Order: sequence, then C-alpha cells, then structure tokens
Amino acid sequence: MPPAPMLKVLLDQLAEVGRLAAERQPASMQARLSELTAMLATLIADALMKLGELTRSQTWFATARNAADDSGNAELRARVRAQAAMLPFYYGPVESAVSLAREARILSRSRPSATAAFAAAAEARALAQLGDSENAESALRHALLVFEKSGAGVDTDNDAFAFPERRLLLYKSGTLTALGRTSQTRRVQEEALRLYPRRTGIDPTLLRLEAALCLALDRSPTEACQLAGATFLEVDPAHRTPIVEERARNVIDAIPPAIRGRRAARELREILALPPGQM
Repeated sequence: MPPAPMLKVLLDQLAEVGRLAAERQPASMQARLSELTAMLATLIADALMKLGELTRSQTWFATARNAADDSGNAELRARVRAQAAMLPFYYGPVESAVSLAREARILSRSRPSATAAFAAAAEARALAQLGDSENAESALRHALLVFEKSGAGVDTDNDAFAFPERRLLLYKSGTLTALGRTSQTRRVQEEALRLYPRRTGIDPTLLRLEAALCLALDRSPTEACQLAGATFLEVDPAHRTPIVEERARNVIDAIPPAIRGRRAARELREILALPPGQM
C-alpha cells in the first residue's frame, strides 16, 4: 500500500493496542502488547519517512525503540534500530545511520538471523555512503555470511518484518553503488529485480534509480537521466514520495557540474518539478 492510506490503517491498529495496554494485563500479555506497539510504531515511522515527515518519523522511531526495549525481545530491539537507520541514511546525518545499524548488529550477534543480516547490510550501506570502503566491505561480507547461515533466503510477499534475499540485494546494490563498483552493481540489481514478483513499490524503483546513478558514474549522463526520468514517471503517484524524488535528484548530482545544463538533465529536473496530476 502507498504510505498515506497505510498510515491511517496503522494508527487505527495502534489505537486498539493502546486500549488493551491501558487495562490491567498479565505480564506476558503486556510484553506482547509492547512488541505490537514497537512493530506498529516502526511501520508508522517508515510511512512518515516516505512522506517526508521527518520530525514525526523520528519521534515514532523513538517510540518504537522504547516499546521494543520495554518488551524485552532482543530480536525486536535490534530490528527496530536497523529499520530506524533508514531515516538518517536517506536524510542525514549518515553517521547516525551507522550508529543505529551497528547497535542493531551488536544486539543480534548472539545468533545468525535475518535481523542480524539486515543490521550488517544497513551498516555496510551507510559506511559506503561515508566513503569508508574498508569497513563497508567488511560489514557487507558479514551480512552475506550471516544471511547464508540464518537460512533466511526464502522470499515472501510481506517484507515489513522479514529480510528476504531481494532486500539483501537491494542493500548490497546501495553499498556497491556508493563504492563506485558499477559493473558489479548492475549484476546485483538485475538479480534483485528478478526476485520481485511485481515491479511496483519503492524497492524496485530504488534499484532502477541506482542503475541510473551507475550510468551517471560511468559518464553516460544522457542515458542516466533518461532512465531516472522514465523510472520516476512509471511510479504510481501515491508512491512518488520525497525519498523517490531525492534518489532521482542524486542522479543529477552525480553528473559533472559542467554538463548539468544539457537537455537530458533539464528534462529530468522538469519531470521532478511537475505536479503529480500532470505526469
């Protein structure tokens, strides 16, 4: 679902959990309600992040961390922090994304799991964005190893609290793109896109925009802008959120300044500036 209508559904569900939590409950039930609060708050924060509501998103991620800590569920505590790392990764400061992902990795290091792989992959992507290639590569290797050991490779239609192979490849693509390994990245992107049953939603869009970014890094600015523009126009307006817009603008930023005034770059800027109803 697009983030705006999903937000209403999640808030309604959280209100129901809140009503139950307000009543006296057995300790085991109270812990379960804290888990549900953490999960719903995380999804609310994610929807707000996609909509560009950054302050509200940050507040809900904090609520999710508090509820997860209250539940005593170590796996959930790690998961919430790995999810929360997305906000500073996309909007800064990226150092905070590294810190949250690293905390999640430490919390989940007792056994290999999808969450442990997710945390390491998130840390790798953020480190690569900061230009720390050595530690990014180390974190990525760790993520791939933990993922293999965890047996979490079965893909599912519900990625909200799963970490199937296609999402691992999405993070691997982001890491390799930031490291400038464009030829290797393209193979990862193609493999990931094959695993998505439908080419709709934010993840396939981000993969195609990263492919456009690779073209820009390979000094093919016209093809890069054309792919980014076509990808953006194919996105359902309800999914055309600030994150998608920002990633498309990253393609222009990757083009040498001297040629950003050329036709392809101008057309991409015009596409990004159009109101949704005119696309």
